[in-house]
Amino acid sequence: MRLERLANDKFKVFLTYDDMNERGITKEDLWQDVPKVHDLFRDMMMEADDELGFKIDGPIAVEVFAMPAQGMVFIISKEGYSDEFMFDDADDFDSGYIEMQVTVDETDEIFYEFSSMEDVIGLAARLTAIGMTGGRLYTFNNRFFLKFVTEAMNETIEAALIAMLAEFGDPSTISFHRVEEYGKILMEERAMAQVYHYFHGKK
Repeated sequence: MRLERLANDKFKVFLTYDDMNERGITKEDLWQDVPKVHDLFRDMMMEADDELGFKIDGPIAVEVFAMPAQGMVFIISKEGYSDEFMFDDADDFDSGYIEMQVTVDETDEIFYEFSSMEDVIGLAARLTAIGMTGGRLYTFNNRFFLKFVTEAMNETIEAALIAMLAEFGDPSTISFHRVEEYGKILMEERAMAQVYHYFHGKK
């Protein structure tokens, strides 16, 4: 379980599928009102309190994103809430009761974000070395985003790509459609080949 504060009232949690398997939870379980799902979110809140100082003081909203072959990203916010996915309040945690409705968004695209261009340059060197030269590169809100389509990849190549992406960046907590609409596209195709060419001086 990896936590990161996004704002004073918002943080994200990334769980690999291995993390979920260890807890005996599947993606489908998130639709169910079952104790092990309650326990998962209770653990998230406890870790957020310990690591980030994020305390529950009212209803919170949670968005869940399923990333292909990667895991689940949970965006938890105290900044208002929707009826898509809602906890009640701290008393519900204390009593062991949480009311929730789950909406899971799933995509067949790999979409990662990076805090600096240096991370993208480092990634390009690693990927081109093993013949991965594709991708589409965007920038939005002073961050960089890479999109890969997985439909033409076999599972081994996809797993290798994800492993390298995870070394330099994180699964994006912003939807691809938002980045495409409001961000700027830097390289529409063969992004890794272009980055490698421009920054490493090779084709």
